[in-house]
Amino acid sequence: MAQAWRCAGLSWTAGGPVLIWDGGRRSTLAWGKTVAFGVAEGGARTCVGARGNMCPLAARVSARSTGPRCGECARLDRAHSVAADTLADDPRPYRVYLAWFGPGMTKVGITAERRGPARLLEQGAICFSWLGTGPLMAARRTEELLRAALRVPDRIPYAAKRAARAALPSAGEERAAEIAGLHARALVLTGWPESLVPAPFRPVDHVEAFGLAEAPEPVGVVGELAAGGAVSGELVAAAGPDLHLATDRGVLVLDTRLLPGWELLPGGGRRVEVPVRALKERPTAQDGLF
Repeated sequence: MAQAWRCAGLSWTAGGPVLIWDGGRRSTLAWGKTVAFGVAEGGARTCVGARGNMCPLAARVSARSTGPRCGECARLDRAHSVAADTLADDPRPYRVYLAWFGPGMTKVGITAERRGPARLLEQGAICFSWLGTGPLMAARRTEELLRAALRVPDRIPYAAKRAARAALPSAGEERAAEIAGLHARALVLTGWPESLVPAPFRPVDHVEAFGLAEAPEPVGVVGELAAGGAVSGELVAAAGPDLHLATDRGVLVLDTRLLPGWELLPGGGRRVEVPVRALKERPTAQDGLF
């Protein structure tokens, strides 16, 4: 029997997307490369544990979930994190950013300065600009200021981001227009923390980095993996956690967050033998914070 591998997720580097495997092995991905794997027969998706520790219950996780942890491990993994506001004493500098995912879909967020643009690539941001740099709590207060004053959310449903990629403006200037206006309005707001240093508007566009300019439009999305199933296709684009694969069923989107927790085997060809669903239609406007 072929050796089984466990995927730890997708990461973005300066060279592009990289699949990470348990044990530290990395698979660098490039346009035209075949991504192919089978799912071990008779198995089930199990919790990946938290903070380097195995799940003590080896709990089962839903095949449709983008989170590979059981409830208890998810709470443990989230504890002592920036997202949970439990790192108030972190001395490292943080950046505030505006990120654009499609018409009417802009969010504000923060990321550690040391990470550079990795967080934006991981989220699938089509275009972004830094707003300022400072201590964590100053960055967090600035984020809250923009949410309240400019009505800019700090999160956007991922399905909406994915659907918006099908209708992106072709010109970079158009893709940057919304965050340009919000950036200008943000800098003149009162109430900015004194310790946060504002940044000039310098848009960074990821359409080329994601390979979206030339890639065919996807026709569907892998809904879940299943024991004995298979996914194989040629990589034509990638954005955030999504891989766009040319398969025998057309270009399909594989959300790599569905992979952790499964035992995966080498595969080949261009076949897809797992449930596939249609892409959700793009919403005409952003109608709420979440």
